[in-house]
Amino acid sequence: MVSISFYPVLYRTKRYGLAFCVLIAVLSCNREVRNSADNNIHTLKPKCVVLDRVLREKKLVATTDYNSTNYFVYRGEPMGYQYELLKSFAEYLNVKLEIKIINDVEQSFECINLDQCDLIALGLTVTRERSKIVDFSEPLNQTRQMLVQRKPVNWRKMKTMDEIESELIRNPLDLAGRTVYIQKNTIFKSRLQNLSDEIGADINIVEDPDATVEELIDKVAKGEIDYTISDEYIALVNRKYYPDIDVNTAISFSQNVAWAVKKGASGLMDTLNTWLTDFKKSRKYVFLYNKYFKNSRTVNIAKSDYFSVDGGKISPYDQYIKKYSKLIGWDWRLLASLIYQESQFYPEARSWAGAFGLMQLMPHTAEKFGIDSLSSPEDQIKAGVDFIKLLDKQFQDKIKDKNERTKFVLASYNAGIAHVYDARRLAEKYEHDPNIWENNVDFYLLNKSKPEFYNDSVVKYGYCRGDEPYNFVYEILDRYEHYKNVLTN
Repeated sequence: MVSISFYPVLYRTKRYGLAFCVLIAVLSCNREVRNSADNNIHTLKPKCVVLDRVLREKKLVATTDYNSTNYFVYRGEPMGYQYELLKSFAEYLNVKLEIKIINDVEQSFECINLDQCDLIALGLTVTRERSKIVDFSEPLNQTRQMLVQRKPVNWRKMKTMDEIESELIRNPLDLAGRTVYIQKNTIFKSRLQNLSDEIGADINIVEDPDATVEELIDKVAKGEIDYTISDEYIALVNRKYYPDIDVNTAISFSQNVAWAVKKGASGLMDTLNTWLTDFKKSRKYVFLYNKYFKNSRTVNIAKSDYFSVDGGKISPYDQYIKKYSKLIGWDWRLLASLIYQESQFYPEARSWAGAFGLMQLMPHTAEKFGIDSLSSPEDQIKAGVDFIKLLDKQFQDKIKDKNERTKFVLASYNAGIAHVYDARRLAEKYEHDPNIWENNVDFYLLNKSKPEFYNDSVVKYGYCRGDEPYNFVYEILDRYEHYKNVLTN
């Protein structure tokens, strides 16, 4: 599971308009419940309960799948078409976003109908059968189901396109007697079964219980299987990675692709459609679509060692991060997230304040731990870890829970431990828990730039621009969730 939090600055005029649309949906939803008090309220409750929960808890839980298009990590940064769309929708709602990675459509349907998630953000093809299970949003786009097949071995040496075409299936009738591998629990099976009936001959359909669509495409490219089926937009992206495959044979008409919510959750659906209708007209949407489906650089991403789908690495320094994270008992992916936050894995990085290196230590701190700007990446990481160990020791007697203590350590790493101590004293004074970060100490550190807080009698170290350490903590933890999702420990 991946948790992603957003704390956006409101865009005054536009944001108020968007917030008004959400408010109208909530009021309308609540009015439906009040007016139905004498009727069967339980049948109407789903209309508003999902949106109400999302806004009340300030969290949207969505599922998407992990592949080279929808969601992945590249050079330490979470990316993906569905992921970026979800980010924008969460910002529209002004809520946190929690992503659950589910690579099985049936499991996604189960997740939403058990109220374990609020939204399915996949390239879901809209069908009559699926519409009995979930409600679909306005279409994101249209797609066709395409046959993925391998070009002739010597296709580059063939003199004409006709020679190549003669060895490829162009008429779906020619699938009679062939074996086609597909991902389990997709609509590809029903389409092939219908096609088999239409041509009056058997198509041998093999559902792979483990492989994703992209993994099956990879098998076609390597010659391990002859055919698979993919949605057109996925097929076109993968054609860039595998020049030896052909994806030009459609086996279906164009179909709408959409997101889905729980059946009857009209409050969330109306809000989603309001956002989606406007967003699809925006420059940002055009940019996102071109970024993931038309950008030739995606080939370079896919070939990189730091592309999580295939490369399995976060940075060139993973071996050192894994080695030294053990000294502080941290998951190496958490330390990697901190380093990305500080330097984006660039060992020559320098800040305006003089901090340098992968760990962005200030010169006086770096000197204490025996490094300077010419030190090796390994030594930089070790020094940063030694500093983290020192900070952690200051909280061990006060905050026993290690996961909770880590948040205080991260804030101290950014703002200095003195300001965090001030925030703890403020929390205690105003009857909040000084040993709990979220909705307790974090509030006081965030607001330590305001005179009523930094001039408080319990504050010893004055003004702090608290939004920086506040965001620092949550951004690192959110990215850590991404890393946990796509990379093994």
